[in-house]
Amino acid sequence: MKRAYVFPGQGAQFAGMGKNLYDGSADARDMFEKANEILGFRITDLMFSGTDEDLRQTRVTQPAIFLHSVILANSLGADFAPDMVAGHSLGEFSALVAARALTFEDGLVLVSKRAQAMQKACEKQPSTMAAIIGLDDDIAEGVLAGIYEVVVPANYNSPGQLVISGSEQGIDIACEKLKEAGAKRALPLKVGGAFHSPLMEPARAELAEAINQASLNAPICPVYQNVDAKPVTDPEQIRKNLVAQLTSPVRWTHIMQNMMADGATTFVEVGPGSVLQGLVKKLNRDIDAYSA
Repeated sequence: MKRAYVFPGQGAQFAGMGKNLYDGSADARDMFEKANEILGFRITDLMFSGTDEDLRQTRVTQPAIFLHSVILANSLGADFAPDMVAGHSLGEFSALVAARALTFEDGLVLVSKRAQAMQKACEKQPSTMAAIIGLDDDIAEGVLAGIYEVVVPANYNSPGQLVISGSEQGIDIACEKLKEAGAKRALPLKVGGAFHSPLMEPARAELAEAINQASLNAPICPVYQNVDAKPVTDPEQIRKNLVAQLTSPVRWTHIMQNMMADGATTFVEVGPGSVLQGLVKKLNRDIDAYSA
């Protein structure tokens, strides 16, 4: 019987997020105020009383989700006793801080730099993403390989749910071709750009410098990383995988399968929303999954 803690990524934000933590704990208040200081603006004002539009700004969204997740994990105290952790995209940084591979301060600085670098990459070239529902991954991969525009698998979320990423023209072509190949739906997503695709290379290069300078420690438990879905405890391998993450797909289906194969019987989602619990249940309805 093993417990896996999982941390959500971009898209899980909501107005008012984290206010109950701030109001209910002096430690949480201190962490939020430290974050305001590090970021150079009062992100707490935007999290607690900002609009949905405020929270959709990448420079706000990513640190906000990170803060909610990490401070919630910290509030669990001794109850936070993971046998393994993983985070979806941005959530990998939350997972690494919760597992003590990164300090809170260093993790927040990296997340802020990541958000800004991704925003700049998005502005360089119009690009987007789409969710493909009801098609086997291998069929989708074959279709994408035959398209002569930038379009690649970005998030393997669960069997039959794949997010693709690329140029606007590439996504348009792919959506049509994937529906022809049998996809039940191909839904363009309202995102700022082509995350986890080659179009994020400028952001990867910019973030790599910061990641390579950050101090990384051995985590308190294995971290199943997005790039290869394997459990990692070696700090230098963690660093290498973090650098590769921005231009590589999130192998979430494979992470969940590997965690279950390694004995995970309970999944605890730490952060806003409940998307990751739903993805666990799609793989195995009998697995226990709930919010922290």
